[in-house]
Amino acid sequence: MDKAARTEWWESLPAGIRDEIDGYVLQDSLVAAVRVVVDVGRVAHGIGVGAAQLIVDDRYLHYGDRVARTPASPLDLESLTYRASGCAGRIVAIEAVWDGDTVHDWFVRLLAVTVDPAGDHALATVCSSTAKRYLGEQEDYGSRHLAAVAAERVGSALAIRLSVPFHFASPDTPDDEAPRWPP
Repeated sequence: MDKAARTEWWESLPAGIRDEIDGYVLQDSLVAAVRVVVDVGRVAHGIGVGAAQLIVDDRYLHYGDRVARTPASPLDLESLTYRASGCAGRIVAIEAVWDGDTVHDWFVRLLAVTVDPAGDHALATVCSSTAKRYLGEQEDYGSRHLAAVAAERVGSALAIRLSVPFHFASPDTPDDEAPRWPP
């Protein structure tokens, strides 16, 4: 769905629906906004999740700095260590995994992998803007995605601090289907 078609569809919505979607956008509730777009657009207009994400992204761009953005995850070693200490179970690895969507592009989730009970515990979401703040502007990382560089750097340091392995199956290429840490 191109920009003109998205705009035309948006303008055809009743004001109440537009207000509801914009309310979610202004609260930085991406998933809720996309859900509404899919719910009202799927049957009559054939709008799936991909098109819904683009429509919602248009609204994010429209509001810009007025969106109450979700705070960025802290990437300092002390904060991540503190978060890891709250995980249920014994931490056996720190893992970085790719994720992404059409609105936020690629990002890396930093996880604590536990046993007894087994699980993955989110420690941080490393998107490009968070990575830029963490890494600074001094170095050139070539073609590597900044989120991967930052996640690898802080994830490795956290793993060393916790005396567990660090696993990042695809540090050079975004791949949300890369092999996960062995159980």
